[in-house]
Amino acid sequence: MPKLLHARAPRDGEEERQIRKLAGARHAPADWIQRAQIVVLSWEEMRGPAIAAMLGCHPETVRRRLRRFNAEGIDGLGDRPGPGRRPRITQAERSRLIALVKTTPPGRLRWEPWGELEADDEDGPAVWTLDALTAAAREQGIDIHRSQVRRILLKEGVRWRRTRSWTTSKDPDFAAKERRSSACTPTRRTARSSSAPTSWGR
Repeated sequence: MPKLLHARAPRDGEEERQIRKLAGARHAPADWIQRAQIVVLSWEEMRGPAIAAMLGCHPETVRRRLRRFNAEGIDGLGDRPGPGRRPRITQAERSRLIALVKTTPPGRLRWEPWGELEADDEDGPAVWTLDALTAAAREQGIDIHRSQVRRILLKEGVRWRRTRSWTTSKDPDFAAKERRSSACTPTRRTARSSSAPTSWGR
């Protein structure tokens, strides 16, 4: 009969606080959250098979993560680097990227109480795309490539709005849709527009 495996007691209050905070986080990497939850549930006297059933993982995953936590502490919740090149970004930087995509893009227009459209940064992106997220992450000091941004967001199940670009037209009646600035604005014929979802990052 296999020996029962439990998470060791926290070394101090700070370690316990960090792990419990991570277990209840919403913007941290999903794999780190699950591993922290394994430790917390073990602290609450729940056995490995019950933890696995609750979190939807294999009992061996629970045992492996408890052994690593017991040996390495909170650092054991992460992934060991593989034989290839080391990851370019840290888990903390991944969390910052995931949190970034949930913020309002700086170039998004909003109607002010005085009736004008304004944005925090008129030159900034109006919606988050892969290119815009990559640029914003680099501005925050995260050395990341567009392909990495895409992989991280797909893995975490994060969704964001794709842009739609207005195309040009040979039709002389074509005009971009916009809100009238005042009641005296001459009436225009309805604009004909064509749009298509861009590919990743356009």
